[in-house]
Amino acid sequence: MDGPPWPLPMKNRNLPTSVSERAMKAKSDKTDEVAENAEIARTLELNSAPGGFGWLRRWRIPVLVIAAVIFIAAAVIMWRVSHTSGAVRYETREVQRGNLTVTVTATGTLEPTNSVEVGSELSGTVKSVEADFNDRVKVGRILARLDTEKLEATITQHRASLEAAKAKVLQAEATVAETRAKLNQFKQVWKLSNGKVPSQTEMDAAEAAFARAKADLANCRAAVSQAQATLSASETDLSKSIIRSPVNGIVLNRSVEPGQTVAASMTTPVLFTLAEDLAKMELQVDVDEADVGKIREGQKAAFTVDAWPDRTFEAQVVQTRYGSQTTEGVVTYTTVLKVDNSDLSLRPGMTATASITVNSVENAVLIPSAALRFTPPVQEEEKKSSGGLVSMLLPRPPRFKATERENAAGSKKQQNVWILREERPVAVPVTVGATDGVMTEMRAGDLQPGMAVVVDSVMEAK
Repeated sequence: MDGPPWPLPMKNRNLPTSVSERAMKAKSDKTDEVAENAEIARTLELNSAPGGFGWLRRWRIPVLVIAAVIFIAAAVIMWRVSHTSGAVRYETREVQRGNLTVTVTATGTLEPTNSVEVGSELSGTVKSVEADFNDRVKVGRILARLDTEKLEATITQHRASLEAAKAKVLQAEATVAETRAKLNQFKQVWKLSNGKVPSQTEMDAAEAAFARAKADLANCRAAVSQAQATLSASETDLSKSIIRSPVNGIVLNRSVEPGQTVAASMTTPVLFTLAEDLAKMELQVDVDEADVGKIREGQKAAFTVDAWPDRTFEAQVVQTRYGSQTTEGVVTYTTVLKVDNSDLSLRPGMTATASITVNSVENAVLIPSAALRFTPPVQEEEKKSSGGLVSMLLPRPPRFKATERENAAGSKKQQNVWILREERPVAVPVTVGATDGVMTEMRAGDLQPGMAVVVDSVMEAK
């Protein structure tokens, strides 16, 4: 034998011991790692309890980003303020002396002074049309004819009825004469016989027959009058079958053709439209409710039409109607202007833009209207606030002096205009009058023609 049998068991016993040590070492390393992680966690969550500053570590990156954005915005605002806070430059215009004309502008359409629609009272077929568009016609001129065959037949029938009625009158007259003679005979016999003959019954019968004969005669005469009236109506209808012009004028519209059937039932069909005299026309314009109080009868006006863009036509106000019209919420009043159209260059239906002269001032001192709307941007000194960066980012609007607010809220007739003295605006009170929107009349104030008034201000960059 090579050796004792017991060394093999010893070798087998040492192998498990080495494995156990390695396992214990691995467990120890794992325990150290867990302890290190717990220490890191405790370090990161240091003072995370209420009242601590652990949130600062969690939000330090977003806070830094926000702070950077605010800083950049503040820098941009400060740069812009520093480059736009230079001197103020004032724009001025001169006060003038001249004439001022105040006008009201309105649009409308041209219409004939008197327009007549010619129709037919009869129904029938149009036989001929003897007037066309733009024809000049006089009173009584034939415009169209209707077919009259049926009317002529009706007239013949009514004439026959009239003759029959007249014949009945003759018959009734004969009956009256007969009954009168018989009654007279009875009366003579009764007188000669001392009232013995004829009897009272026969006398009464003769008197009744005579009365009936007279009544029949009256009835027949009434029938004659009726037949005559019917015949006259038919003859009138026959005359109306010829359409004639009721006025002297011009044919504006024709809406009938030969062979067309005209049906006159509840309404009269319009066949022609005539304008009595195109040499005198009227312009109907719609004036806004804000301007209607300025319109007076007799005021002069001028207007233009698209057909003659290089011409200006004159007109005169003759009427402002009280009835209002509302279109898309805008209230207007129709104003009628008289127009002279002797050369017939204007036509009905043309759209015109009119300027009505409502006020005129001569040799007046005129101030630019923009100067009355100007207010210098004078700011009061503001106390420094503790707003810091927020105050810089959100500046307050300029504060104007109390006197400027009072002037703005004061009377529209008494206002302030501004002139420059030593490059600074100085207020000059004035009393104003009429205005055309561009220039305004000065009725009182210390301004002279040629003086410059401030109309606007511009902040110059450095």
